Amino acid sequence: MIILGTNSIKDTGGFNVANSVRMNRGSSDYFRRTNNTAGTSDKIGTYSGWVKRSTTTLDGMFFEGKDLAASNYTQIYFQGSGALTIYSSGGMDLVTTSLYRDPSAWYHVCVAFDTTQGTAANRVKLYVNGTQVTSFATETYPSQNSTIYFGVNGDQQAIGIREDGALLWNGYMAEICYVDGQALAQTDFGEFDGDSGIWKPKNVSGLTFGNNGCYLDFQDASNLGNVVAGNSTDFTENGLTSIDQSTDTCTNNSSNINALSIGDGVTLSEGNLQVLMDASAQFGGHSTIGVSTGKWYCEIKYSARTDADRLMLGISGNPNLLAYASPFGSGAGYVGGAQEPTSYGYYSDGGNSFNNDNSSSYGASYTVGDIIGIALDLDNNKLYFSKNGTFQNSGNPTSGSTGTGAISIGAASGTNTGNYFFAVSESSGSYGHTTQCNFGSPPYAISSGNTDGNGYGNFEYAVPSGYYSLNTKNLSEFG
Repeated sequence: MIILGTNSIKDTGGFNVANSVRMNRGSSDYFRRTNNTAGTSDKIGTYSGWVKRSTTTLDGMFFEGKDLAASNYTQIYFQGSGALTIYSSGGMDLVTTSLYRDPSAWYHVCVAFDTTQGTAANRVKLYVNGTQVTSFATETYPSQNSTIYFGVNGDQQAIGIREDGALLWNGYMAEICYVDGQALAQTDFGEFDGDSGIWKPKNVSGLTFGNNGCYLDFQDASNLGNVVAGNSTDFTENGLTSIDQSTDTCTNNSSNINALSIGDGVTLSEGNLQVLMDASAQFGGHSTIGVSTGKWYCEIKYSARTDADRLMLGISGNPNLLAYASPFGSGAGYVGGAQEPTSYGYYSDGGNSFNNDNSSSYGASYTVGDIIGIALDLDNNKLYFSKNGTFQNSGNPTSGSTGTGAISIGAASGTNTGNYFFAVSESSGSYGHTTQCNFGSPPYAISSGNTDGNGYGNFEYAVPSGYYSLNTKNLSEFG
């Protein structure tokens, strides 16, 4: 299932978020800074941020304030179950009944603190996607006038990590704000779209952030911890580089690999764009976004192997038949194999194309370091593959119904899902491969830089005319 990323129905000139940061748990990615001035308030403040999870099983910290002298702290984080938790030294412990565990969705989390309030339930208010959360599995509010450790002078603010180095965030963050000294409403940070009813962000640059407040927009790739409003002390990055700046945002949700439908022996990382298939794996995974019409383009870098070239890249109309975790199949299939007859693959060993386990001469072999482009034309039911910018079999993705050099595929309406998904696999187990998927926001360095016709994406090679990267802005227009 796809949840559109807020202001992603159409690009109608509203407020758009340009960038997010992609944080990888395995690389110990996080931000920290120490407050260097007297706080506006140690009892009143508001956190707001947009997050997209890359895991559905691990705890992940959004934001923490820590008293470095006394080891007290206030925390906002996801439990591995998907429950949202607000915790603080001195007794506060709020755990939601609702579980937020869709790795394809952006969530807006807003928490307003005012411990001066006489009524306990008014001391902390939590909003998710514009709606106040009032149902908690655990519901212990802070005592009156207790300290919130986000804005105190000398305390530490951390994004993506707990004070003891645990609960590292795995996923994306955008539009992070802390307002020191004001308990604001969620409507100061977002609004419901008048046409779709979807919660979307607002421009927050006009807010007053207070002495130890902060606003991070992640638009400076060379300084991702840059604070653009509030206390001017930047956050120090750990493990993060310019490659971790992403265009997958809460106003234009980009595809990644679906963490809920991967093969056995598969490890996802780098915002679910890197797929490691170990020696026990066969099917790797598929895009979170499926398409039934239009023309779509992605690039997949073959980045590592542990044995021979046995990589199969392509598309699938029913990836559930291939995913180990699926109730529909055994997970023993591969893209282009007989287990999933609506899948089509391009094989690294020899360059043949595959469908329903039938092999046809097609293109050149490929190996580690090569970038494979996939151009999917669902207006004419044609499929094209390129190797390092050259379309194979003398293919011409702009040839329309003629389909010069194309692989002819069945109509998407004839697939089990009614959509096609980009997919990666091995032809058989016991080999081990790593791929890095670029649906428009690459997890690896790009030496040239090419966008689609709408100006979206960052690709190594030119996007064929009329083809688009896989994101919700493009999907609303062409999908």
